[in-house]
Amino acid sequence: MTKRNIWIIVIIVVSAIAGVLLGNLIAKKENQGQQIKDLSGLFLPRGNSGKIGELLSLIDGQYIDDVPMDSLTDEVMAEIVSKLDPHSVYIPASDLEAVNSELEGSFSGIGVQFNIQNDTVMIVSVISGGPSEKVGLMAGDRLVEVNDTVFVGEGVINNEKVMRKLRGPKGTEVKLGIKRQGTKELLEYNVVRGEIPIHSVTVAYIIEPGVGFIGLNNNFGQNTYNEFLHAIAELRAKGARKYIIDLRENSGGLMDVAIQMINEFLPKGQMIVYSEGKAYPRTEAKANGAGTCINNPLVVLIDEFSASASEIFAGAIQDNDRGTIVGRRSFGKGLVQTQIPFSDGSAVRLSIARYYTPSGRSIQKPYEIGNGEDYELDLIKRFEHGEFDSRDSIQMVDTLKYKTTKGRIVYGGGGIMPDYFVPRDTAKYSPYFTKVVNFGHIYQYALHYTDKNRNTLNKFKTWQETDKYMSAQGNLLNDFVAFAKSKGVAPNHREINVSKDLILQQIKSYVVRNTLGEEQFFPMLNKNDATVNKALEVLRNQ
Repeated sequence: MTKRNIWIIVIIVVSAIAGVLLGNLIAKKENQGQQIKDLSGLFLPRGNSGKIGELLSLIDGQYIDDVPMDSLTDEVMAEIVSKLDPHSVYIPASDLEAVNSELEGSFSGIGVQFNIQNDTVMIVSVISGGPSEKVGLMAGDRLVEVNDTVFVGEGVINNEKVMRKLRGPKGTEVKLGIKRQGTKELLEYNVVRGEIPIHSVTVAYIIEPGVGFIGLNNNFGQNTYNEFLHAIAELRAKGARKYIIDLRENSGGLMDVAIQMINEFLPKGQMIVYSEGKAYPRTEAKANGAGTCINNPLVVLIDEFSASASEIFAGAIQDNDRGTIVGRRSFGKGLVQTQIPFSDGSAVRLSIARYYTPSGRSIQKPYEIGNGEDYELDLIKRFEHGEFDSRDSIQMVDTLKYKTTKGRIVYGGGGIMPDYFVPRDTAKYSPYFTKVVNFGHIYQYALHYTDKNRNTLNKFKTWQETDKYMSAQGNLLNDFVAFAKSKGVAPNHREINVSKDLILQQIKSYVVRNTLGEEQFFPMLNKNDATVNKALEVLRNQ
């Protein structure tokens, strides 16, 4: 899905946010969580809390039947933590590596991007320099066997099962059976798993003369700051003097990384963020004056999926009047978690403090202890209320007014309100478009088209060349409509005419991603992006 189709993925993303976000209280405090060795003291000092351990011990030793104590304990732990705030979470040992990998900046696997189409795993792209490229796997290959076992068919494969098969400890081997277009026999490859980087900076390019665009659409992880500095240096070498930082759909991550990044833009002594909690006294982070972009004009893009560390970044820029915030109101996640390990390899991410923007705002939206369901439905309610389409539908709490360094009024109580609101562009939406998006037919057709025309498409080196070639194919829209009809979506020519430009734009963008990768996909997607165009307008006027 593109970022414009937000209502389709709302529930998935909001649920994921609660499980993945991790803050470090800041560098001065990060060792405190690691110093906790005896976790029993964390839970047993008050009242009857020791009864939980006693009950589990009784069940294990005296209950009439054998009980799987590991899974029972995990269920009890998860249930207890679910009675807290929406962002505290218990992580079983079996899930910890996968949960941590995004923030650690890498995972161990074979180095491919895949999609499941027609009950078969199709390799969409092969990561340059990764294990799969080294043995000869190619985009368009179908994965049909894993370790000599058939791996196709409905119910046999899903995203989780595929990742479980392909990921694994570094240095371990997996045998893959591959079907390749133009080759009749089954191809067999033995791939040794290796470290696969997860990049936070998804794109960095000169969007117009003098303006550098940096997209951070993945979480703030251990490698994000270095990637960010590298992107700024490359863009500066190409003439960038103004910057657009795209934090849309960035659900947060490590707080100290966000602080390092903000420091690049603020003069010495300006507040970046402060945090405090019951067991953690107020701790402040201020700019040290060593930033590389202190005088460069800046616009930050946010939307309803920008959360946590993204909101720290946007809030610091806004409160210090250092740049302009463009987009839609952010998610509203202002709690800080620390990860505390248990001896069995599991962990708990526990909310230990609240963070505050320089003006004193808490960005955390209201929640009810133990009621995670209503909290997860908040974005749905905001959508239904019309917040994504009109600024007037957003009711800010008048009693939570704060002032920026120049005296502008900003509000707390849930998310960062942008300086320039950009609604969703729904003029080209229609019921037909909604159907083909909801069922994934545009993305599926782009894979189908890429696969059928791969030899020709591989000749193009830029998105402009691919766009020009596909625009010259006069039957592209009709071909897609026939494809969607074969999948069960009947044509409605009036609605198709309303949405045709949007349908073709998305098809061509996905084909570019399939053949040229993210670094060409985002520039093509951004050329008609209303929020990006507003950011460019703001910078031109500065």
